[in-house]
Amino acid sequence: MTNRVRFAALMSACALGAVSTAWAAPPPPSQKDLEARFDAQINPAEMGAWLKLLSAEPNHVGSPHDKANADWIAAQLKSWGWDARIEMFWVLYPTPISEALELVSGPGAGFKATLQEPPIPGDESSLRGQATALPAYVAFQGDGDVTAPLVYVNYGMPADYDALQRLGISVKGKIVIARYGQGWRGLKPKLAQDHGAAGCIIYSDPRDDGYSTDDVYPKGAARPPHGFQRGSVADMTLYPGDPLTPGIGATKDAKRLDRKDAPTILKIPTLPISYADAQVLLGALDGPVAPPAWRGSLPITYHTGGQEGASGAQVRLAVKSDWSLKPLYDVIGVLKGREKPDEWVIRGNHHDGWVMGASDPLSGQIALLAEAKAMGVLEKSGWRPKRTIVYTSWDGEEPMLLGSTEWAETHADELKAKGVVYINSDSNARGFFRAEGSHDFQHFVTQVANDVQDPETGVSVAQRARARLAVSASDPGANEETRALGRAAADPTKDLLLGPLGSGSDYSAYLQHLGLPAIDVGYGGEGESGGVYHSLYDDYEHHSRFVDPGFVYDATLAKTVGRMVMRVADADLPVQRYGDFADTVGRYLDEVKKLADAKRDEAAAQAKLLASGAYKLAADPTISSGPPTPFEASPRLDFGPLEGAVARLKTSAAGFDGALSANGEGLSKAQRDRLDAVIRPLDQTLLREEGLPFRPWYKNMVYAPGRFTGYGAKTLPGVREAIEERRFADAVTYVALTAQALNAYAGQLDRATAIVNGR
Repeated sequence: MTNRVRFAALMSACALGAVSTAWAAPPPPSQKDLEARFDAQINPAEMGAWLKLLSAEPNHVGSPHDKANADWIAAQLKSWGWDARIEMFWVLYPTPISEALELVSGPGAGFKATLQEPPIPGDESSLRGQATALPAYVAFQGDGDVTAPLVYVNYGMPADYDALQRLGISVKGKIVIARYGQGWRGLKPKLAQDHGAAGCIIYSDPRDDGYSTDDVYPKGAARPPHGFQRGSVADMTLYPGDPLTPGIGATKDAKRLDRKDAPTILKIPTLPISYADAQVLLGALDGPVAPPAWRGSLPITYHTGGQEGASGAQVRLAVKSDWSLKPLYDVIGVLKGREKPDEWVIRGNHHDGWVMGASDPLSGQIALLAEAKAMGVLEKSGWRPKRTIVYTSWDGEEPMLLGSTEWAETHADELKAKGVVYINSDSNARGFFRAEGSHDFQHFVTQVANDVQDPETGVSVAQRARARLAVSASDPGANEETRALGRAAADPTKDLLLGPLGSGSDYSAYLQHLGLPAIDVGYGGEGESGGVYHSLYDDYEHHSRFVDPGFVYDATLAKTVGRMVMRVADADLPVQRYGDFADTVGRYLDEVKKLADAKRDEAAAQAKLLASGAYKLAADPTISSGPPTPFEASPRLDFGPLEGAVARLKTSAAGFDGALSANGEGLSKAQRDRLDAVIRPLDQTLLREEGLPFRPWYKNMVYAPGRFTGYGAKTLPGVREAIEERRFADAVTYVALTAQALNAYAGQLDRATAIVNGR
């Protein structure tokens, strides 16, 4: 054999060996094996160390530690194999220059509120953070210096102002004091402003999160006497994000509104205070004794104040702010998909806090980091997702979803073209699994929850959630919604019901403005962080003692969300089940029809009482408000277009779900690619360019935060809120618009069904 022949034979043998080796390579890991390897990388002790580092100093927007945290998170992602960068935005974010709150007249005159939180003995973080923590402050209130009589307005919700009117008490030109609870913080000064008040004070009553609920920190988890809740009072029901750049990203050279023209900024000065300080102010009030439901747990007799002719207590409230633009640091990490790089599975949590931010938001942030590290390990060992995974650590969530909204608005076209789903977390605690989101993902979420073990009981987190829901539903005081959730949870053949998403965290822009499906996930119900919410004391020591000792549920959150992300990223077929969405929308339609009937009955009953003179006979001569203004006549609304759209949606959803179950596994790659192209933008059909009444930024016709609930969701919001507020012309308009959206959704599903059926 010649040398040339020997060489050719050797090369042939090497080639055959290579082919043989390739065929002998082990198959890719199963989903179960991949997730077991993922779980093995989740280290609660490491997560606790991250939490201690990230919450070491105050990290509000513009603080040095906020920037340091963003840099550290980006560096970690890069070290784990992610393509990571920081994307900056410039937003209006006011910070306090000076503040004052003092009792000018009445018992205790001369008292000045402290507006600072003292360190807690034995809590090193509170000692370290106190020097640079923001004082008592709420962002986007209106600066001012006013002196006026004080009026107690309970929770400061619409029903409370109705009660004051019945007592003959006006808040016009006065300063109101409201307690936290029963509604979103920002509604309290907004409603006070709408009723003519000159200023607003918000305090945390011990009945709601102080010594009436638990021992106070540090003995227990509850709010200590001088703790207070910071926050934002921007009118996010109009739009979240930077007040000066609605609908566009707040880049350096963005066109901005003048601050006086920004509708989400309030006009009256507002401050939060502690219940120790509130006791002095409330104790100085005269006037009627407050109704029983208005009485908190302070050792005083609660009075409303505000009665005409009484001497009353007067207070001075002054706030001056620095209204300059501040930088945001959004951290964006990418694992590029091997097959579908232009389909994005997006995962987010924010990294800014009001002070130390251990529970809110860093308990969720360390879960996100653990997921990212584990996926980096998997990628280095050979796994790579089919779709691109985008991990986002937002800045500026606390002042009103600034970082996530500005990124969404900046990249709106790309997100609409590429976004598959947005999966969010925020605060986390020991306890029970919960999720809210787009209802086509309901079955998927239950499947994931079935496969995650609860660290406390050893059963799945789904089983434990079912048990809790069933027990809650058996409570004699449970409402119908709780009973419905319990009935569904008690049936093992049914999925856990997802709650709808309103607002209050970073999913809002994706779901309600861009039309991407969204899921929000967390644990809680046993660990307690409410008593230190947005205070100096939400720190490492409190979280590790009272919220999630050992960080085991923070780790469980990572295992849960990591599964969601990887399963969607690697799915060959859509994971959604659209019958769940159709059934849920049908339930929402039933609710608004019952609401319309109730409004008609309410108007008829009031008209009957007015005609009978009952209001006049029952009148109290000390009250000058008189009979109520008659309700506008409630017409019988035609729900026909919406009923027809829901019926079509149910038919289309059943057709798609059935076709996918029967034929999905046999689809070719070309068919699957076509199917992805139709399914991916499906939720965008739920948007109407007109948006919702008074707030066109919110375009989703199925999910929105309520105008007067803040974070709380309103479903079929254009129709529901119009009926609630007796705007019956708007109700007719939004019956039609919502029907258009649902018909468009059904039509898109029909196109997807045709692909699955080979047409």
